[in-house]
Amino acid sequence: MSTRTVRAGRIPVTRLSPAVPDPHWHPKAFDGEVVPFRANVFREGHDQVGAMLVITAPSGAERRERMVLTAPGTDRWEASVRLDEVGEWRWHVTGFDDEIGTWRHDAALKIDAGVDVELMFEIGARLLDRAVAERSRPAAVRRRLTAITAQLRDPEASVAERRALVDHPALAEFEVRPLALLASDSEEHTILVERRRAGVGSWYEFFPRSEGARRQRNGVWKSGTFRTAVKRLDGVAAMGFDVLYLPPIHPIGVTNRKGPNNTLDPAPGDPGSPWAIGGPLPDGTTGGHDAVHPDLGTLADFRAFVRRANALGIEVALDLALQASPDHPWVAEHPEWFTVLPDGSIRFAENPPKKYQDIYPVNFDLDPEGIFTEVERIIRHWMKQGVRIFRVDNPHTKPLAFWERIIGAINATDPDVVFLAEAFTRPSMMQALAMVGFQQSYSYFTWRNTKEELEEFLTSVSQETADFMRPNLFVNTPDILTEYLQFGGPAAFTVRATIAATAAPNWGVYSGFELFESVARPGAEEAIDNEKFEYKPRDFAAAEAEGRSLGLYLGILNGIRSAHPALGQLRNIRFHASDDDAVLVYSKHLEGRFTPDGRDDTIIVIANVDPHSVRETTVHLDLETIGLTPGARFTVEDLVTGHRWEWGDANYVRLDAFTRPAHILHVVRVPNV
Repeated sequence: MSTRTVRAGRIPVTRLSPAVPDPHWHPKAFDGEVVPFRANVFREGHDQVGAMLVITAPSGAERRERMVLTAPGTDRWEASVRLDEVGEWRWHVTGFDDEIGTWRHDAALKIDAGVDVELMFEIGARLLDRAVAERSRPAAVRRRLTAITAQLRDPEASVAERRALVDHPALAEFEVRPLALLASDSEEHTILVERRRAGVGSWYEFFPRSEGARRQRNGVWKSGTFRTAVKRLDGVAAMGFDVLYLPPIHPIGVTNRKGPNNTLDPAPGDPGSPWAIGGPLPDGTTGGHDAVHPDLGTLADFRAFVRRANALGIEVALDLALQASPDHPWVAEHPEWFTVLPDGSIRFAENPPKKYQDIYPVNFDLDPEGIFTEVERIIRHWMKQGVRIFRVDNPHTKPLAFWERIIGAINATDPDVVFLAEAFTRPSMMQALAMVGFQQSYSYFTWRNTKEELEEFLTSVSQETADFMRPNLFVNTPDILTEYLQFGGPAAFTVRATIAATAAPNWGVYSGFELFESVARPGAEEAIDNEKFEYKPRDFAAAEAEGRSLGLYLGILNGIRSAHPALGQLRNIRFHASDDDAVLVYSKHLEGRFTPDGRDDTIIVIANVDPHSVRETTVHLDLETIGLTPGARFTVEDLVTGHRWEWGDANYVRLDAFTRPAHILHVVRVPNV
């Protein structure tokens, strides 16, 4: 006799999701995220089956959600749940034989055809007898079912009267409490729900040393400080950003310090790259990752900066760059943390064709315990200063196991700490970093500009990897100024901001984007006179007064995000057709059962991705994906201009790249209609 374990249940339940590609790790969501739970549920023969999601919150409260078949013949069942409690949720799916569903299906066919009419009524009556005998059902429900049973058996009632009972509304009871003799439970699964900021945020990046920097009479620049940079916080808040990311704020090395545009000949007063961490302090010692650059002020000044940002509703994210300048104390104290070449020199960082002679990468293999202990100390040091978000520089150049361990250790005691992976690298590494713990990830968004590219990319991040990887759609960075922005003019900046702010819950802007900074270093995809290597004070007020700023529009975008919960979800983007290959159309729809006011929230975005043209076309909407019936007429309001139009399945649009390259439309819902 075979002793092999039988894993298939009597009612098979397979292919459950949310899931990750590797079973070593678990899926995740953020507080308030609406997550679709899916499973294949089926059986032999033609009798109907049902599926029930059983999900338990971290507090122990259990929910049961009847799953619905996504499409006939697919065996794929789904139930969407808003996960509204931080912590680990447990869930499984129960597959069962849907006896009431089978009877209703068979009875409708046979009675209408005049076949086995009385037999069908008696089968239904016996099923209801069983249901009435189940004391777990409410007494009022059992009384209604008893009455229906009597009517099914009433010889005085006509066939038509009894046939109507097959569709009686009271039978909806079995959607909540099915009647089944056969049932199978899947294995139990978990999903980690993290705080909302792990999944929803509007990021803004600036260099504090540039805010308030000024050139002195001798031509040498004087750095801005935390006290001068704090003045920029009001402007960031006015644009609606709720996360402020600061590049490294630590002392900068002197050895091999870089000059403008990554040159090797700095002039007196050139500040060097903030990523060349480790340099002189006022007392003559050398500071590292736990110190503040003396030009910026003191640790107390930094804490005051964080408090002011928090008072404005902004969280401060700090750069975590695990590397060192030649002057970093690690180099003298822990030479085993670096790679020594045969000529006795320490290997510096390279990203061909770029060379970073001012930066030594850390070698994680020679003293992994020592490095882990030091990095954990550094992170917890900045946590004590009020930092709960870390943007991690180039995590793909460090061991995956290190990140799993360090993020796990931090989140075990402080689950609210968020890590963003700045990893523009191969998909396998990007996705693995997310699986081992990173709450957010940079993405390929900056290089996806055509309609076809955007549809493919946004489908991937919202459907294929959404169970474990959350993209942050930064429109630019100090290292990335794409050709699209270099040559697209203000329209390109407007379109990119519109898509980034509405297509995903996380998006980001590096300072200068709102001023349409578009001049690149010749032959490169980065800004000329790069702020990484020099001070770059900007006159935002003058630019706004002269109409040279996108700041007001960025504020409108963030205001729309705050007002419309559909935009706070990742998995709900759906694409619609247009007759023009340069006109991108997508919607974000959220059912009323998941919104604060109980009303459906629907946003439709139409963007002309060609920044050099006027486009006139017809867009074709799949109305069922936005909660409307095909052929319906409805009102849409442009949330930027306030204009309203009556729309339907097919609609004419005109998008002028030079005036209004995109529409952000809200489907106006009339109460009780």
